Amino acid sequence: MKKFFKILLWTLVALIFLGTFVYLYFNSQPEEIHYAIVNPDMGVIERTSVLTGKIEPRDEIQIKPQISGIISKINVEPGDKVKVGDVIAVITVIPDASQLSNAESNVSKASIALEDARLKHERNTLLYDKRLISKEEFETSKATYDKAVADLESAHDAVTIVKQGVSRYNASEANTQVRATIDGLVLDVPVKVGTSVIQANTFNDGTTIATVADMNKLIFKGNVDETEVGALKVGMPMSISIGAIPDFISETTIEYISPKGTETNGANTFELKAAIDPAAASGNLRSGYSANAKVALTRTDTVLRVPESVVEFVGDSTFVYCLTDSAAIQQQFTRTPIVTGTSDGINIEVKSGIDRNARLRGARITNM
Repeated sequence: MKKFFKILLWTLVALIFLGTFVYLYFNSQPEEIHYAIVNPDMGVIERTSVLTGKIEPRDEIQIKPQISGIISKINVEPGDKVKVGDVIAVITVIPDASQLSNAESNVSKASIALEDARLKHERNTLLYDKRLISKEEFETSKATYDKAVADLESAHDAVTIVKQGVSRYNASEANTQVRATIDGLVLDVPVKVGTSVIQANTFNDGTTIATVADMNKLIFKGNVDETEVGALKVGMPMSISIGAIPDFISETTIEYISPKGTETNGANTFELKAAIDPAAASGNLRSGYSANAKVALTRTDTVLRVPESVVEFVGDSTFVYCLTDSAAIQQQFTRTPIVTGTSDGINIEVKSGIDRNARLRGARITNM
């Protein structure tokens, strides 16, 4: 029995030794690696930048009242079209106590002045009929009387304006009627009937009654990063697309680049504007649509190019690996220096170092 266990033990030791030897042998064999082969081709290299922004009317006007008061009537809603002079809203004036008191005081003063002028003019009329005063004195007293009449009417009109905001002489042009100042589409009416509004003054911008814009003149307004703004110039072509309208494309040119940057989330950006082709808009665009603008920063036509993934960058030098022996068990490559040019992030231009017949090492495809 002891002899049996001894033979079994030595057999296990021999198997372990043999297994270890086989394992080490196979692990010592070189790893067989295969790479995809990439051929250079001729094509276009275009470096582009995509700018984000939105669609806005070129002329967007905020209509404000010329007098303070309370909205008593609104004649428009968002989406309505208006023309210059159309009445957008009507304001009921709330008289200012101080102004009303001064206006009524002026009426009293004008009444007293008129009564004094009337008495003097009547007395001078009797004297003139008796040839006791000159015609010049008579005409002076009449002019004074006529002026007193006009001053009283003006004082009464001033009281009407303070109370109602409307003059008796030009009611059709009253400040209580808020009118459109441009032809366009009403984008927003932020007030309702009963809302208190104030006129613009030195200390306040005034209440906006409505926002009106000419939707036939739209622009793209976006921002460009400071790292790319130097490559852009007014007049460069750009293509505008809108996510909400998949088929929309407007080919245009840059018309404005801000000379001053603004800091946004720690990065400096510069405002950029471009006109939207009215024919492309065709009434489908709305103010505030998000949009993207694609602009070509650099472009080279018909150049030798390779995928940027096959290029090795070492400092200021660039290299590719050219296949020299495909018959060997292990593919053989030679590290070859090249001179590169424009890149679009996917392909890169090769100016020298290889020709179109080169076979380059690509991605690793087999690991045996």
